[in-house]
Amino acid sequence: MSKTEQNKDRWIIDEKTGQPIPPMEQPGYYPGYSTLSQKAYWDATTRELIEKRVDHPPSIRFFSSEELPVMRAVADRLVPQDDRVEHRKIPIVNHIDERLAKEELEGYVYEDMPVDSEAYKMGLKAIEAMAQELYSSSFATLDPIRQDLILKSIHDAKPMAAQDAWKHLSVSRFWALILGDCLIAYYSHPWAWDEIGFGGPAYPRPYMRLEGGQPEPWEKPERRYEWRQPLTSISDVQEEMGGGDHPRQGGTH
Repeated sequence: MSKTEQNKDRWIIDEKTGQPIPPMEQPGYYPGYSTLSQKAYWDATTRELIEKRVDHPPSIRFFSSEELPVMRAVADRLVPQDDRVEHRKIPIVNHIDERLAKEELEGYVYEDMPVDSEAYKMGLKAIEAMAQELYSSSFATLDPIRQDLILKSIHDAKPMAAQDAWKHLSVSRFWALILGDCLIAYYSHPWAWDEIGFGGPAYPRPYMRLEGGQPEPWEKPERRYEWRQPLTSISDVQEEMGGGDHPRQGGTH
């Protein structure tokens, strides 16, 4: 049995048939659409940058050998890619690693948070401590539901365990940091653009049909299909984050 078949319980479920939907070369509602097919219309700098994201993902430099499996497992639950075939999965962790290795910041640091690189080390250590305390196992080796339960408690700003590990790190702000980075890394990749039908860079060629909801000439029509979350997902209900203040507000320095 292939690795893909072994993970069959992680596949999304066809709403009509109740059967798992196998991983696809290009998931989403725009089959056949390719943002990269329009790269001849981009300026040279943009084209080089985006092609590099596909052809030359950055190597791991920041995360240690102990942190990397935990980070990969967290990213796999925050932005699951089990609907993608293996060679078309977006290297989320590599792009986060590059940002942290370069010590790139958003231009501010919350007064109750360390810099991002230190926050990641503290947060991943806390997640691993939770897994060890609750299940006597590494987070990376837990089944998806147990991983989700741990992450859900962090989302709620009510960690299930390892309270001492969270004493010096805002739970809600760490959640916003790691989730935001995972989403940015995913949706800045052209394969994700294909998935959502995003037209890609509009320079130097602009978008032309700005009124009336008409698609651009190079866009594909949407073809929706109904699906529900995998059997190994504890919820697909949107919920507000816990922990008081909105994670994007508050004092900074």
